[in-house]
Amino acid sequence: MLDIKLIREDHKKIEAGLARRGTGISLNELMQWDAQRRKSITDIEQLRERRNAASKEISRIKDKSDKNVQKLIREMNSVREEVKQKEKALEELAIKIKDFLMSLPNIPDDSVPDGKSEKDNRPVRNSGNPREFDFEPKPHWEIGEKLGILDFSAAAKLSGARFSMLRGQGCRLERALIEHMLGLHSSRGYSEVFPPFLVSRESMTGTGQLPKFEDELFRCRDDELYLIPTAEVSVTNIHRNEILPGSSLPKYYACCSACFRREAGSYGKDTRGLIRNHQFNKVELVKIVFPEKSMAELEGLTSDAEEVLKTLGLTYRVIELCTADIGFGASKTYDLEVWMPGEKMWREISSCTNFKDFQARRLNMKVKRSSGEKSFVHTINGSGLAVGRTFAAILENYQNKDGSVTVPEPLRDYMKTDVIS
Repeated sequence: MLDIKLIREDHKKIEAGLARRGTGISLNELMQWDAQRRKSITDIEQLRERRNAASKEISRIKDKSDKNVQKLIREMNSVREEVKQKEKALEELAIKIKDFLMSLPNIPDDSVPDGKSEKDNRPVRNSGNPREFDFEPKPHWEIGEKLGILDFSAAAKLSGARFSMLRGQGCRLERALIEHMLGLHSSRGYSEVFPPFLVSRESMTGTGQLPKFEDELFRCRDDELYLIPTAEVSVTNIHRNEILPGSSLPKYYACCSACFRREAGSYGKDTRGLIRNHQFNKVELVKIVFPEKSMAELEGLTSDAEEVLKTLGLTYRVIELCTADIGFGASKTYDLEVWMPGEKMWREISSCTNFKDFQARRLNMKVKRSSGEKSFVHTINGSGLAVGRTFAAILENYQNKDGSVTVPEPLRDYMKTDVIS
């Protein structure tokens, strides 16, 4: 959520930031509401002073039948009623302002490249070279089904389209990837947590999924709970409504969870395989940091996600998203894309984002420095990595001519084999 004080001080600058996203949002109406709200607060304070003064004067006059007393009582009752009406109007105005602020996306950082579509995203670096095959590489769904480790038919029978089921060594490969990712991140200073998959509306609102992305979420209507689309929601909300001591920052968390997404806007897109399922596992990295260090912390988190790809020997690239492609709450985002030889394309496997204080304002999450000053923290998160997509990348990049798949070296101890065949 954007800071109303910043908007008030220079709403043209904020409008310009929003315009970089291509929104064309005007803040004039918000400014009018804000001015009206502040005037109402002043009016109410003045009316309360009149009411209090009348009350004191009535107490001072001993003869309650005095005409002046009766006049003061009528005035006091009139003022009391006017205060109630203005307080109700003020409450409604505050809700209107908050709803408007909740609908505004974050302002892109100055370093984010301007753009009109994903075509304007900026390449940052590449790691590794795509493997050269002496045969025509297959897509992961064909490899997995022939090996008997992926069963899309059974998943469809159980749940419908966009679900998958793992079998045998596929289950073991999934667990090996999770174990490898969490072990690596733990060694780099992240504390592992395992929070609930069902969260409240307040939690979803705090990280920015609500109210904008209601259609993308699975909701349990009887309990007003939502299945998380990412562990970012659960983990970032751990410190909601808290003032953290400065000595406790930075906080690094790693979490593996199931994720649930309707994929409502992707009809007919990536219908095969593990790329865009309604349910999948993901290892999430979350940082809660001092504002002045958040950009450096974003670089560090991105590096941590890259390290997983490096240890698995997967070819990838880092892309800086332009203003047209960054997410609703994002101020700056890097995407990691892995090369998929069977599909002959790059696939996003991680998205690493600095939200600055956008989520912290919604969450009312602050830090108290040694000086006593309190300020909103900055939040950062990213996939470290999406497990299903990493599973798919291994099948495609490590496939052999005979249909088997070589197991990457870091996973062999867990898999108890060098080859899935």
